[in-house]
Amino acid sequence: MLNNPSLKYKAHPPVNISDRQWPNNTLTHPPRWLSTDLRDGNQSLAEPMDNARKMKFWDLLIACGFREIEVAFPSASQTDFDFVRSLIEGKRIPENVNIQVLTQAREDLITRTFESLQGVHQATVHLYNATAPLFREIVFRQTRDEIVQLAIGATRQIRRLCEASPETNWTFQYSPETFCFTEPEFALQICEAVAEVWEPDTSRPMIINLPATVEVSMPNVYADQIEYFCRHFSRRQQVCISVHPHNDRGTGIACAELALLAGAERVEGCLFGNGERTGNADLVTLALNLYTQGISPGLDFSQMKKVVEVVEECNQLPVAPRHPYAGELVFTAFSGSHQDAIKKGFAARQNASDAFWQVPYLPLDPADVGCSYEAVIRVNSQSGKSGAAWLLEQNHNLILPRPLQQAFSLRVQKEAERGEKELSQMAVWNLFRQAYGVVDAPLLRLKEYVCNNQPDQRTVLSAEIICQGKKLSLMGEGNGFLSAALTALCREVNTELEIVSYQEHTLGKRSDSRSVAYVCCQDRTGRCAWGVSIDSDITRASLQAMLNAAADFVTC
Repeated sequence: MLNNPSLKYKAHPPVNISDRQWPNNTLTHPPRWLSTDLRDGNQSLAEPMDNARKMKFWDLLIACGFREIEVAFPSASQTDFDFVRSLIEGKRIPENVNIQVLTQAREDLITRTFESLQGVHQATVHLYNATAPLFREIVFRQTRDEIVQLAIGATRQIRRLCEASPETNWTFQYSPETFCFTEPEFALQICEAVAEVWEPDTSRPMIINLPATVEVSMPNVYADQIEYFCRHFSRRQQVCISVHPHNDRGTGIACAELALLAGAERVEGCLFGNGERTGNADLVTLALNLYTQGISPGLDFSQMKKVVEVVEECNQLPVAPRHPYAGELVFTAFSGSHQDAIKKGFAARQNASDAFWQVPYLPLDPADVGCSYEAVIRVNSQSGKSGAAWLLEQNHNLILPRPLQQAFSLRVQKEAERGEKELSQMAVWNLFRQAYGVVDAPLLRLKEYVCNNQPDQRTVLSAEIICQGKKLSLMGEGNGFLSAALTALCREVNTELEIVSYQEHTLGKRSDSRSVAYVCCQDRTGRCAWGVSIDSDITRASLQAMLNAAADFVTC
């Protein structure tokens, strides 16, 4: 890279608008959406889709709610031509869906385009030609007037062919390609000339598409360009202003959103941002950005995994794990502090008085796009006490006491560091069971017990336990059954322990639900150990949990 890039590159000039309005505007409704996955997206693939993959993608777009779909460049290849015919002849186009096709400003290509559309109920013919100085001077070597005349001539031909087929509801779309680095006054001039030929009205709809064909400026400059055009175009009320942002600077989403604030009414793009070079604006992200602001986007991504699967299969390109809203890891927290905040957010939501979604680090409820909460928190060596506790609560209904969360998190961290990898939900559960005695054959196993409450409030307990294969008979008394059991155990194995924590809760709402008990024992040195047990008998669960905790100190 150059130490002084200003010797090679120059900033794109701003638009002179002293009273710009878009910064104070607010989005309140969704735009019209056009998917160009089957045209712009398809032409950018190393291996373009065959007819079967195109049809599968088409069905997905219809299911997601798209009503405007750019399906092909029919004059560019026989494959594209045949796909348009298969949609029409196969009656695959719903009545409320408008297909769009692209053509260059050449007489033979326009004629071929209309041949592909014979018999269609409604369609948009999309005409484009490049208008920027870079293309006029280097690629085409044409003057401004020659560029304008090219667009006018093509528009006349399209109008003539549309009028020759009145059985179809036609829409005309014109794109001054390379609009974003065309002089604003010239972009306005050529669009005025084209509109004068087409004469847009309710019976002859027209779309003017103002693309960021290659991103060359910051998004605010693109917004200024859109506002300038909208404020100066003489037939503004008779046309729909559309935008087609690319993502060369990584700001395609921002360009689209600011363009809508500046007056655009329609957005063209692809699912997950596929398209030439760095891609088009991502319509999934744009739609869900609106959704998280309380605006219904008019598109349905409630089964996001299915959408990802189909797009990956058809495009033969992966959706990145960190892709907004759709990637495998976008709802996932590994960081301990993030996990703790998310866990508390979900807990607060259960008791919240209003319905508004407010969970730290999660701007969207994963359930709204068909994702389970299991994917929200995943455990590795960076995770804190809340990560493993969350998995146990979500999958096993265990609500660990805070000190036990802390103790178990240290075990999880050591295990993750030892294996140098993420721990699965099952691995966390197995580690918990082994650590706290939730196994079929714990070191100290309660076989049977009898409790009797005495008139003086004392409890007498007799029990039989199995300790490393040997039977032990316990007899003790205390101010409760746990106290009586611990007194008897300590006397039998000649040790001193005390219970410093005891908690219990049911694992369900039914009367026959099982319960879980958590017990922490401490010896004379202050060393603590936890035991956990699950049983339909809460007394048995509590006694076994105490034995599991005491097992750390007992030698039979």
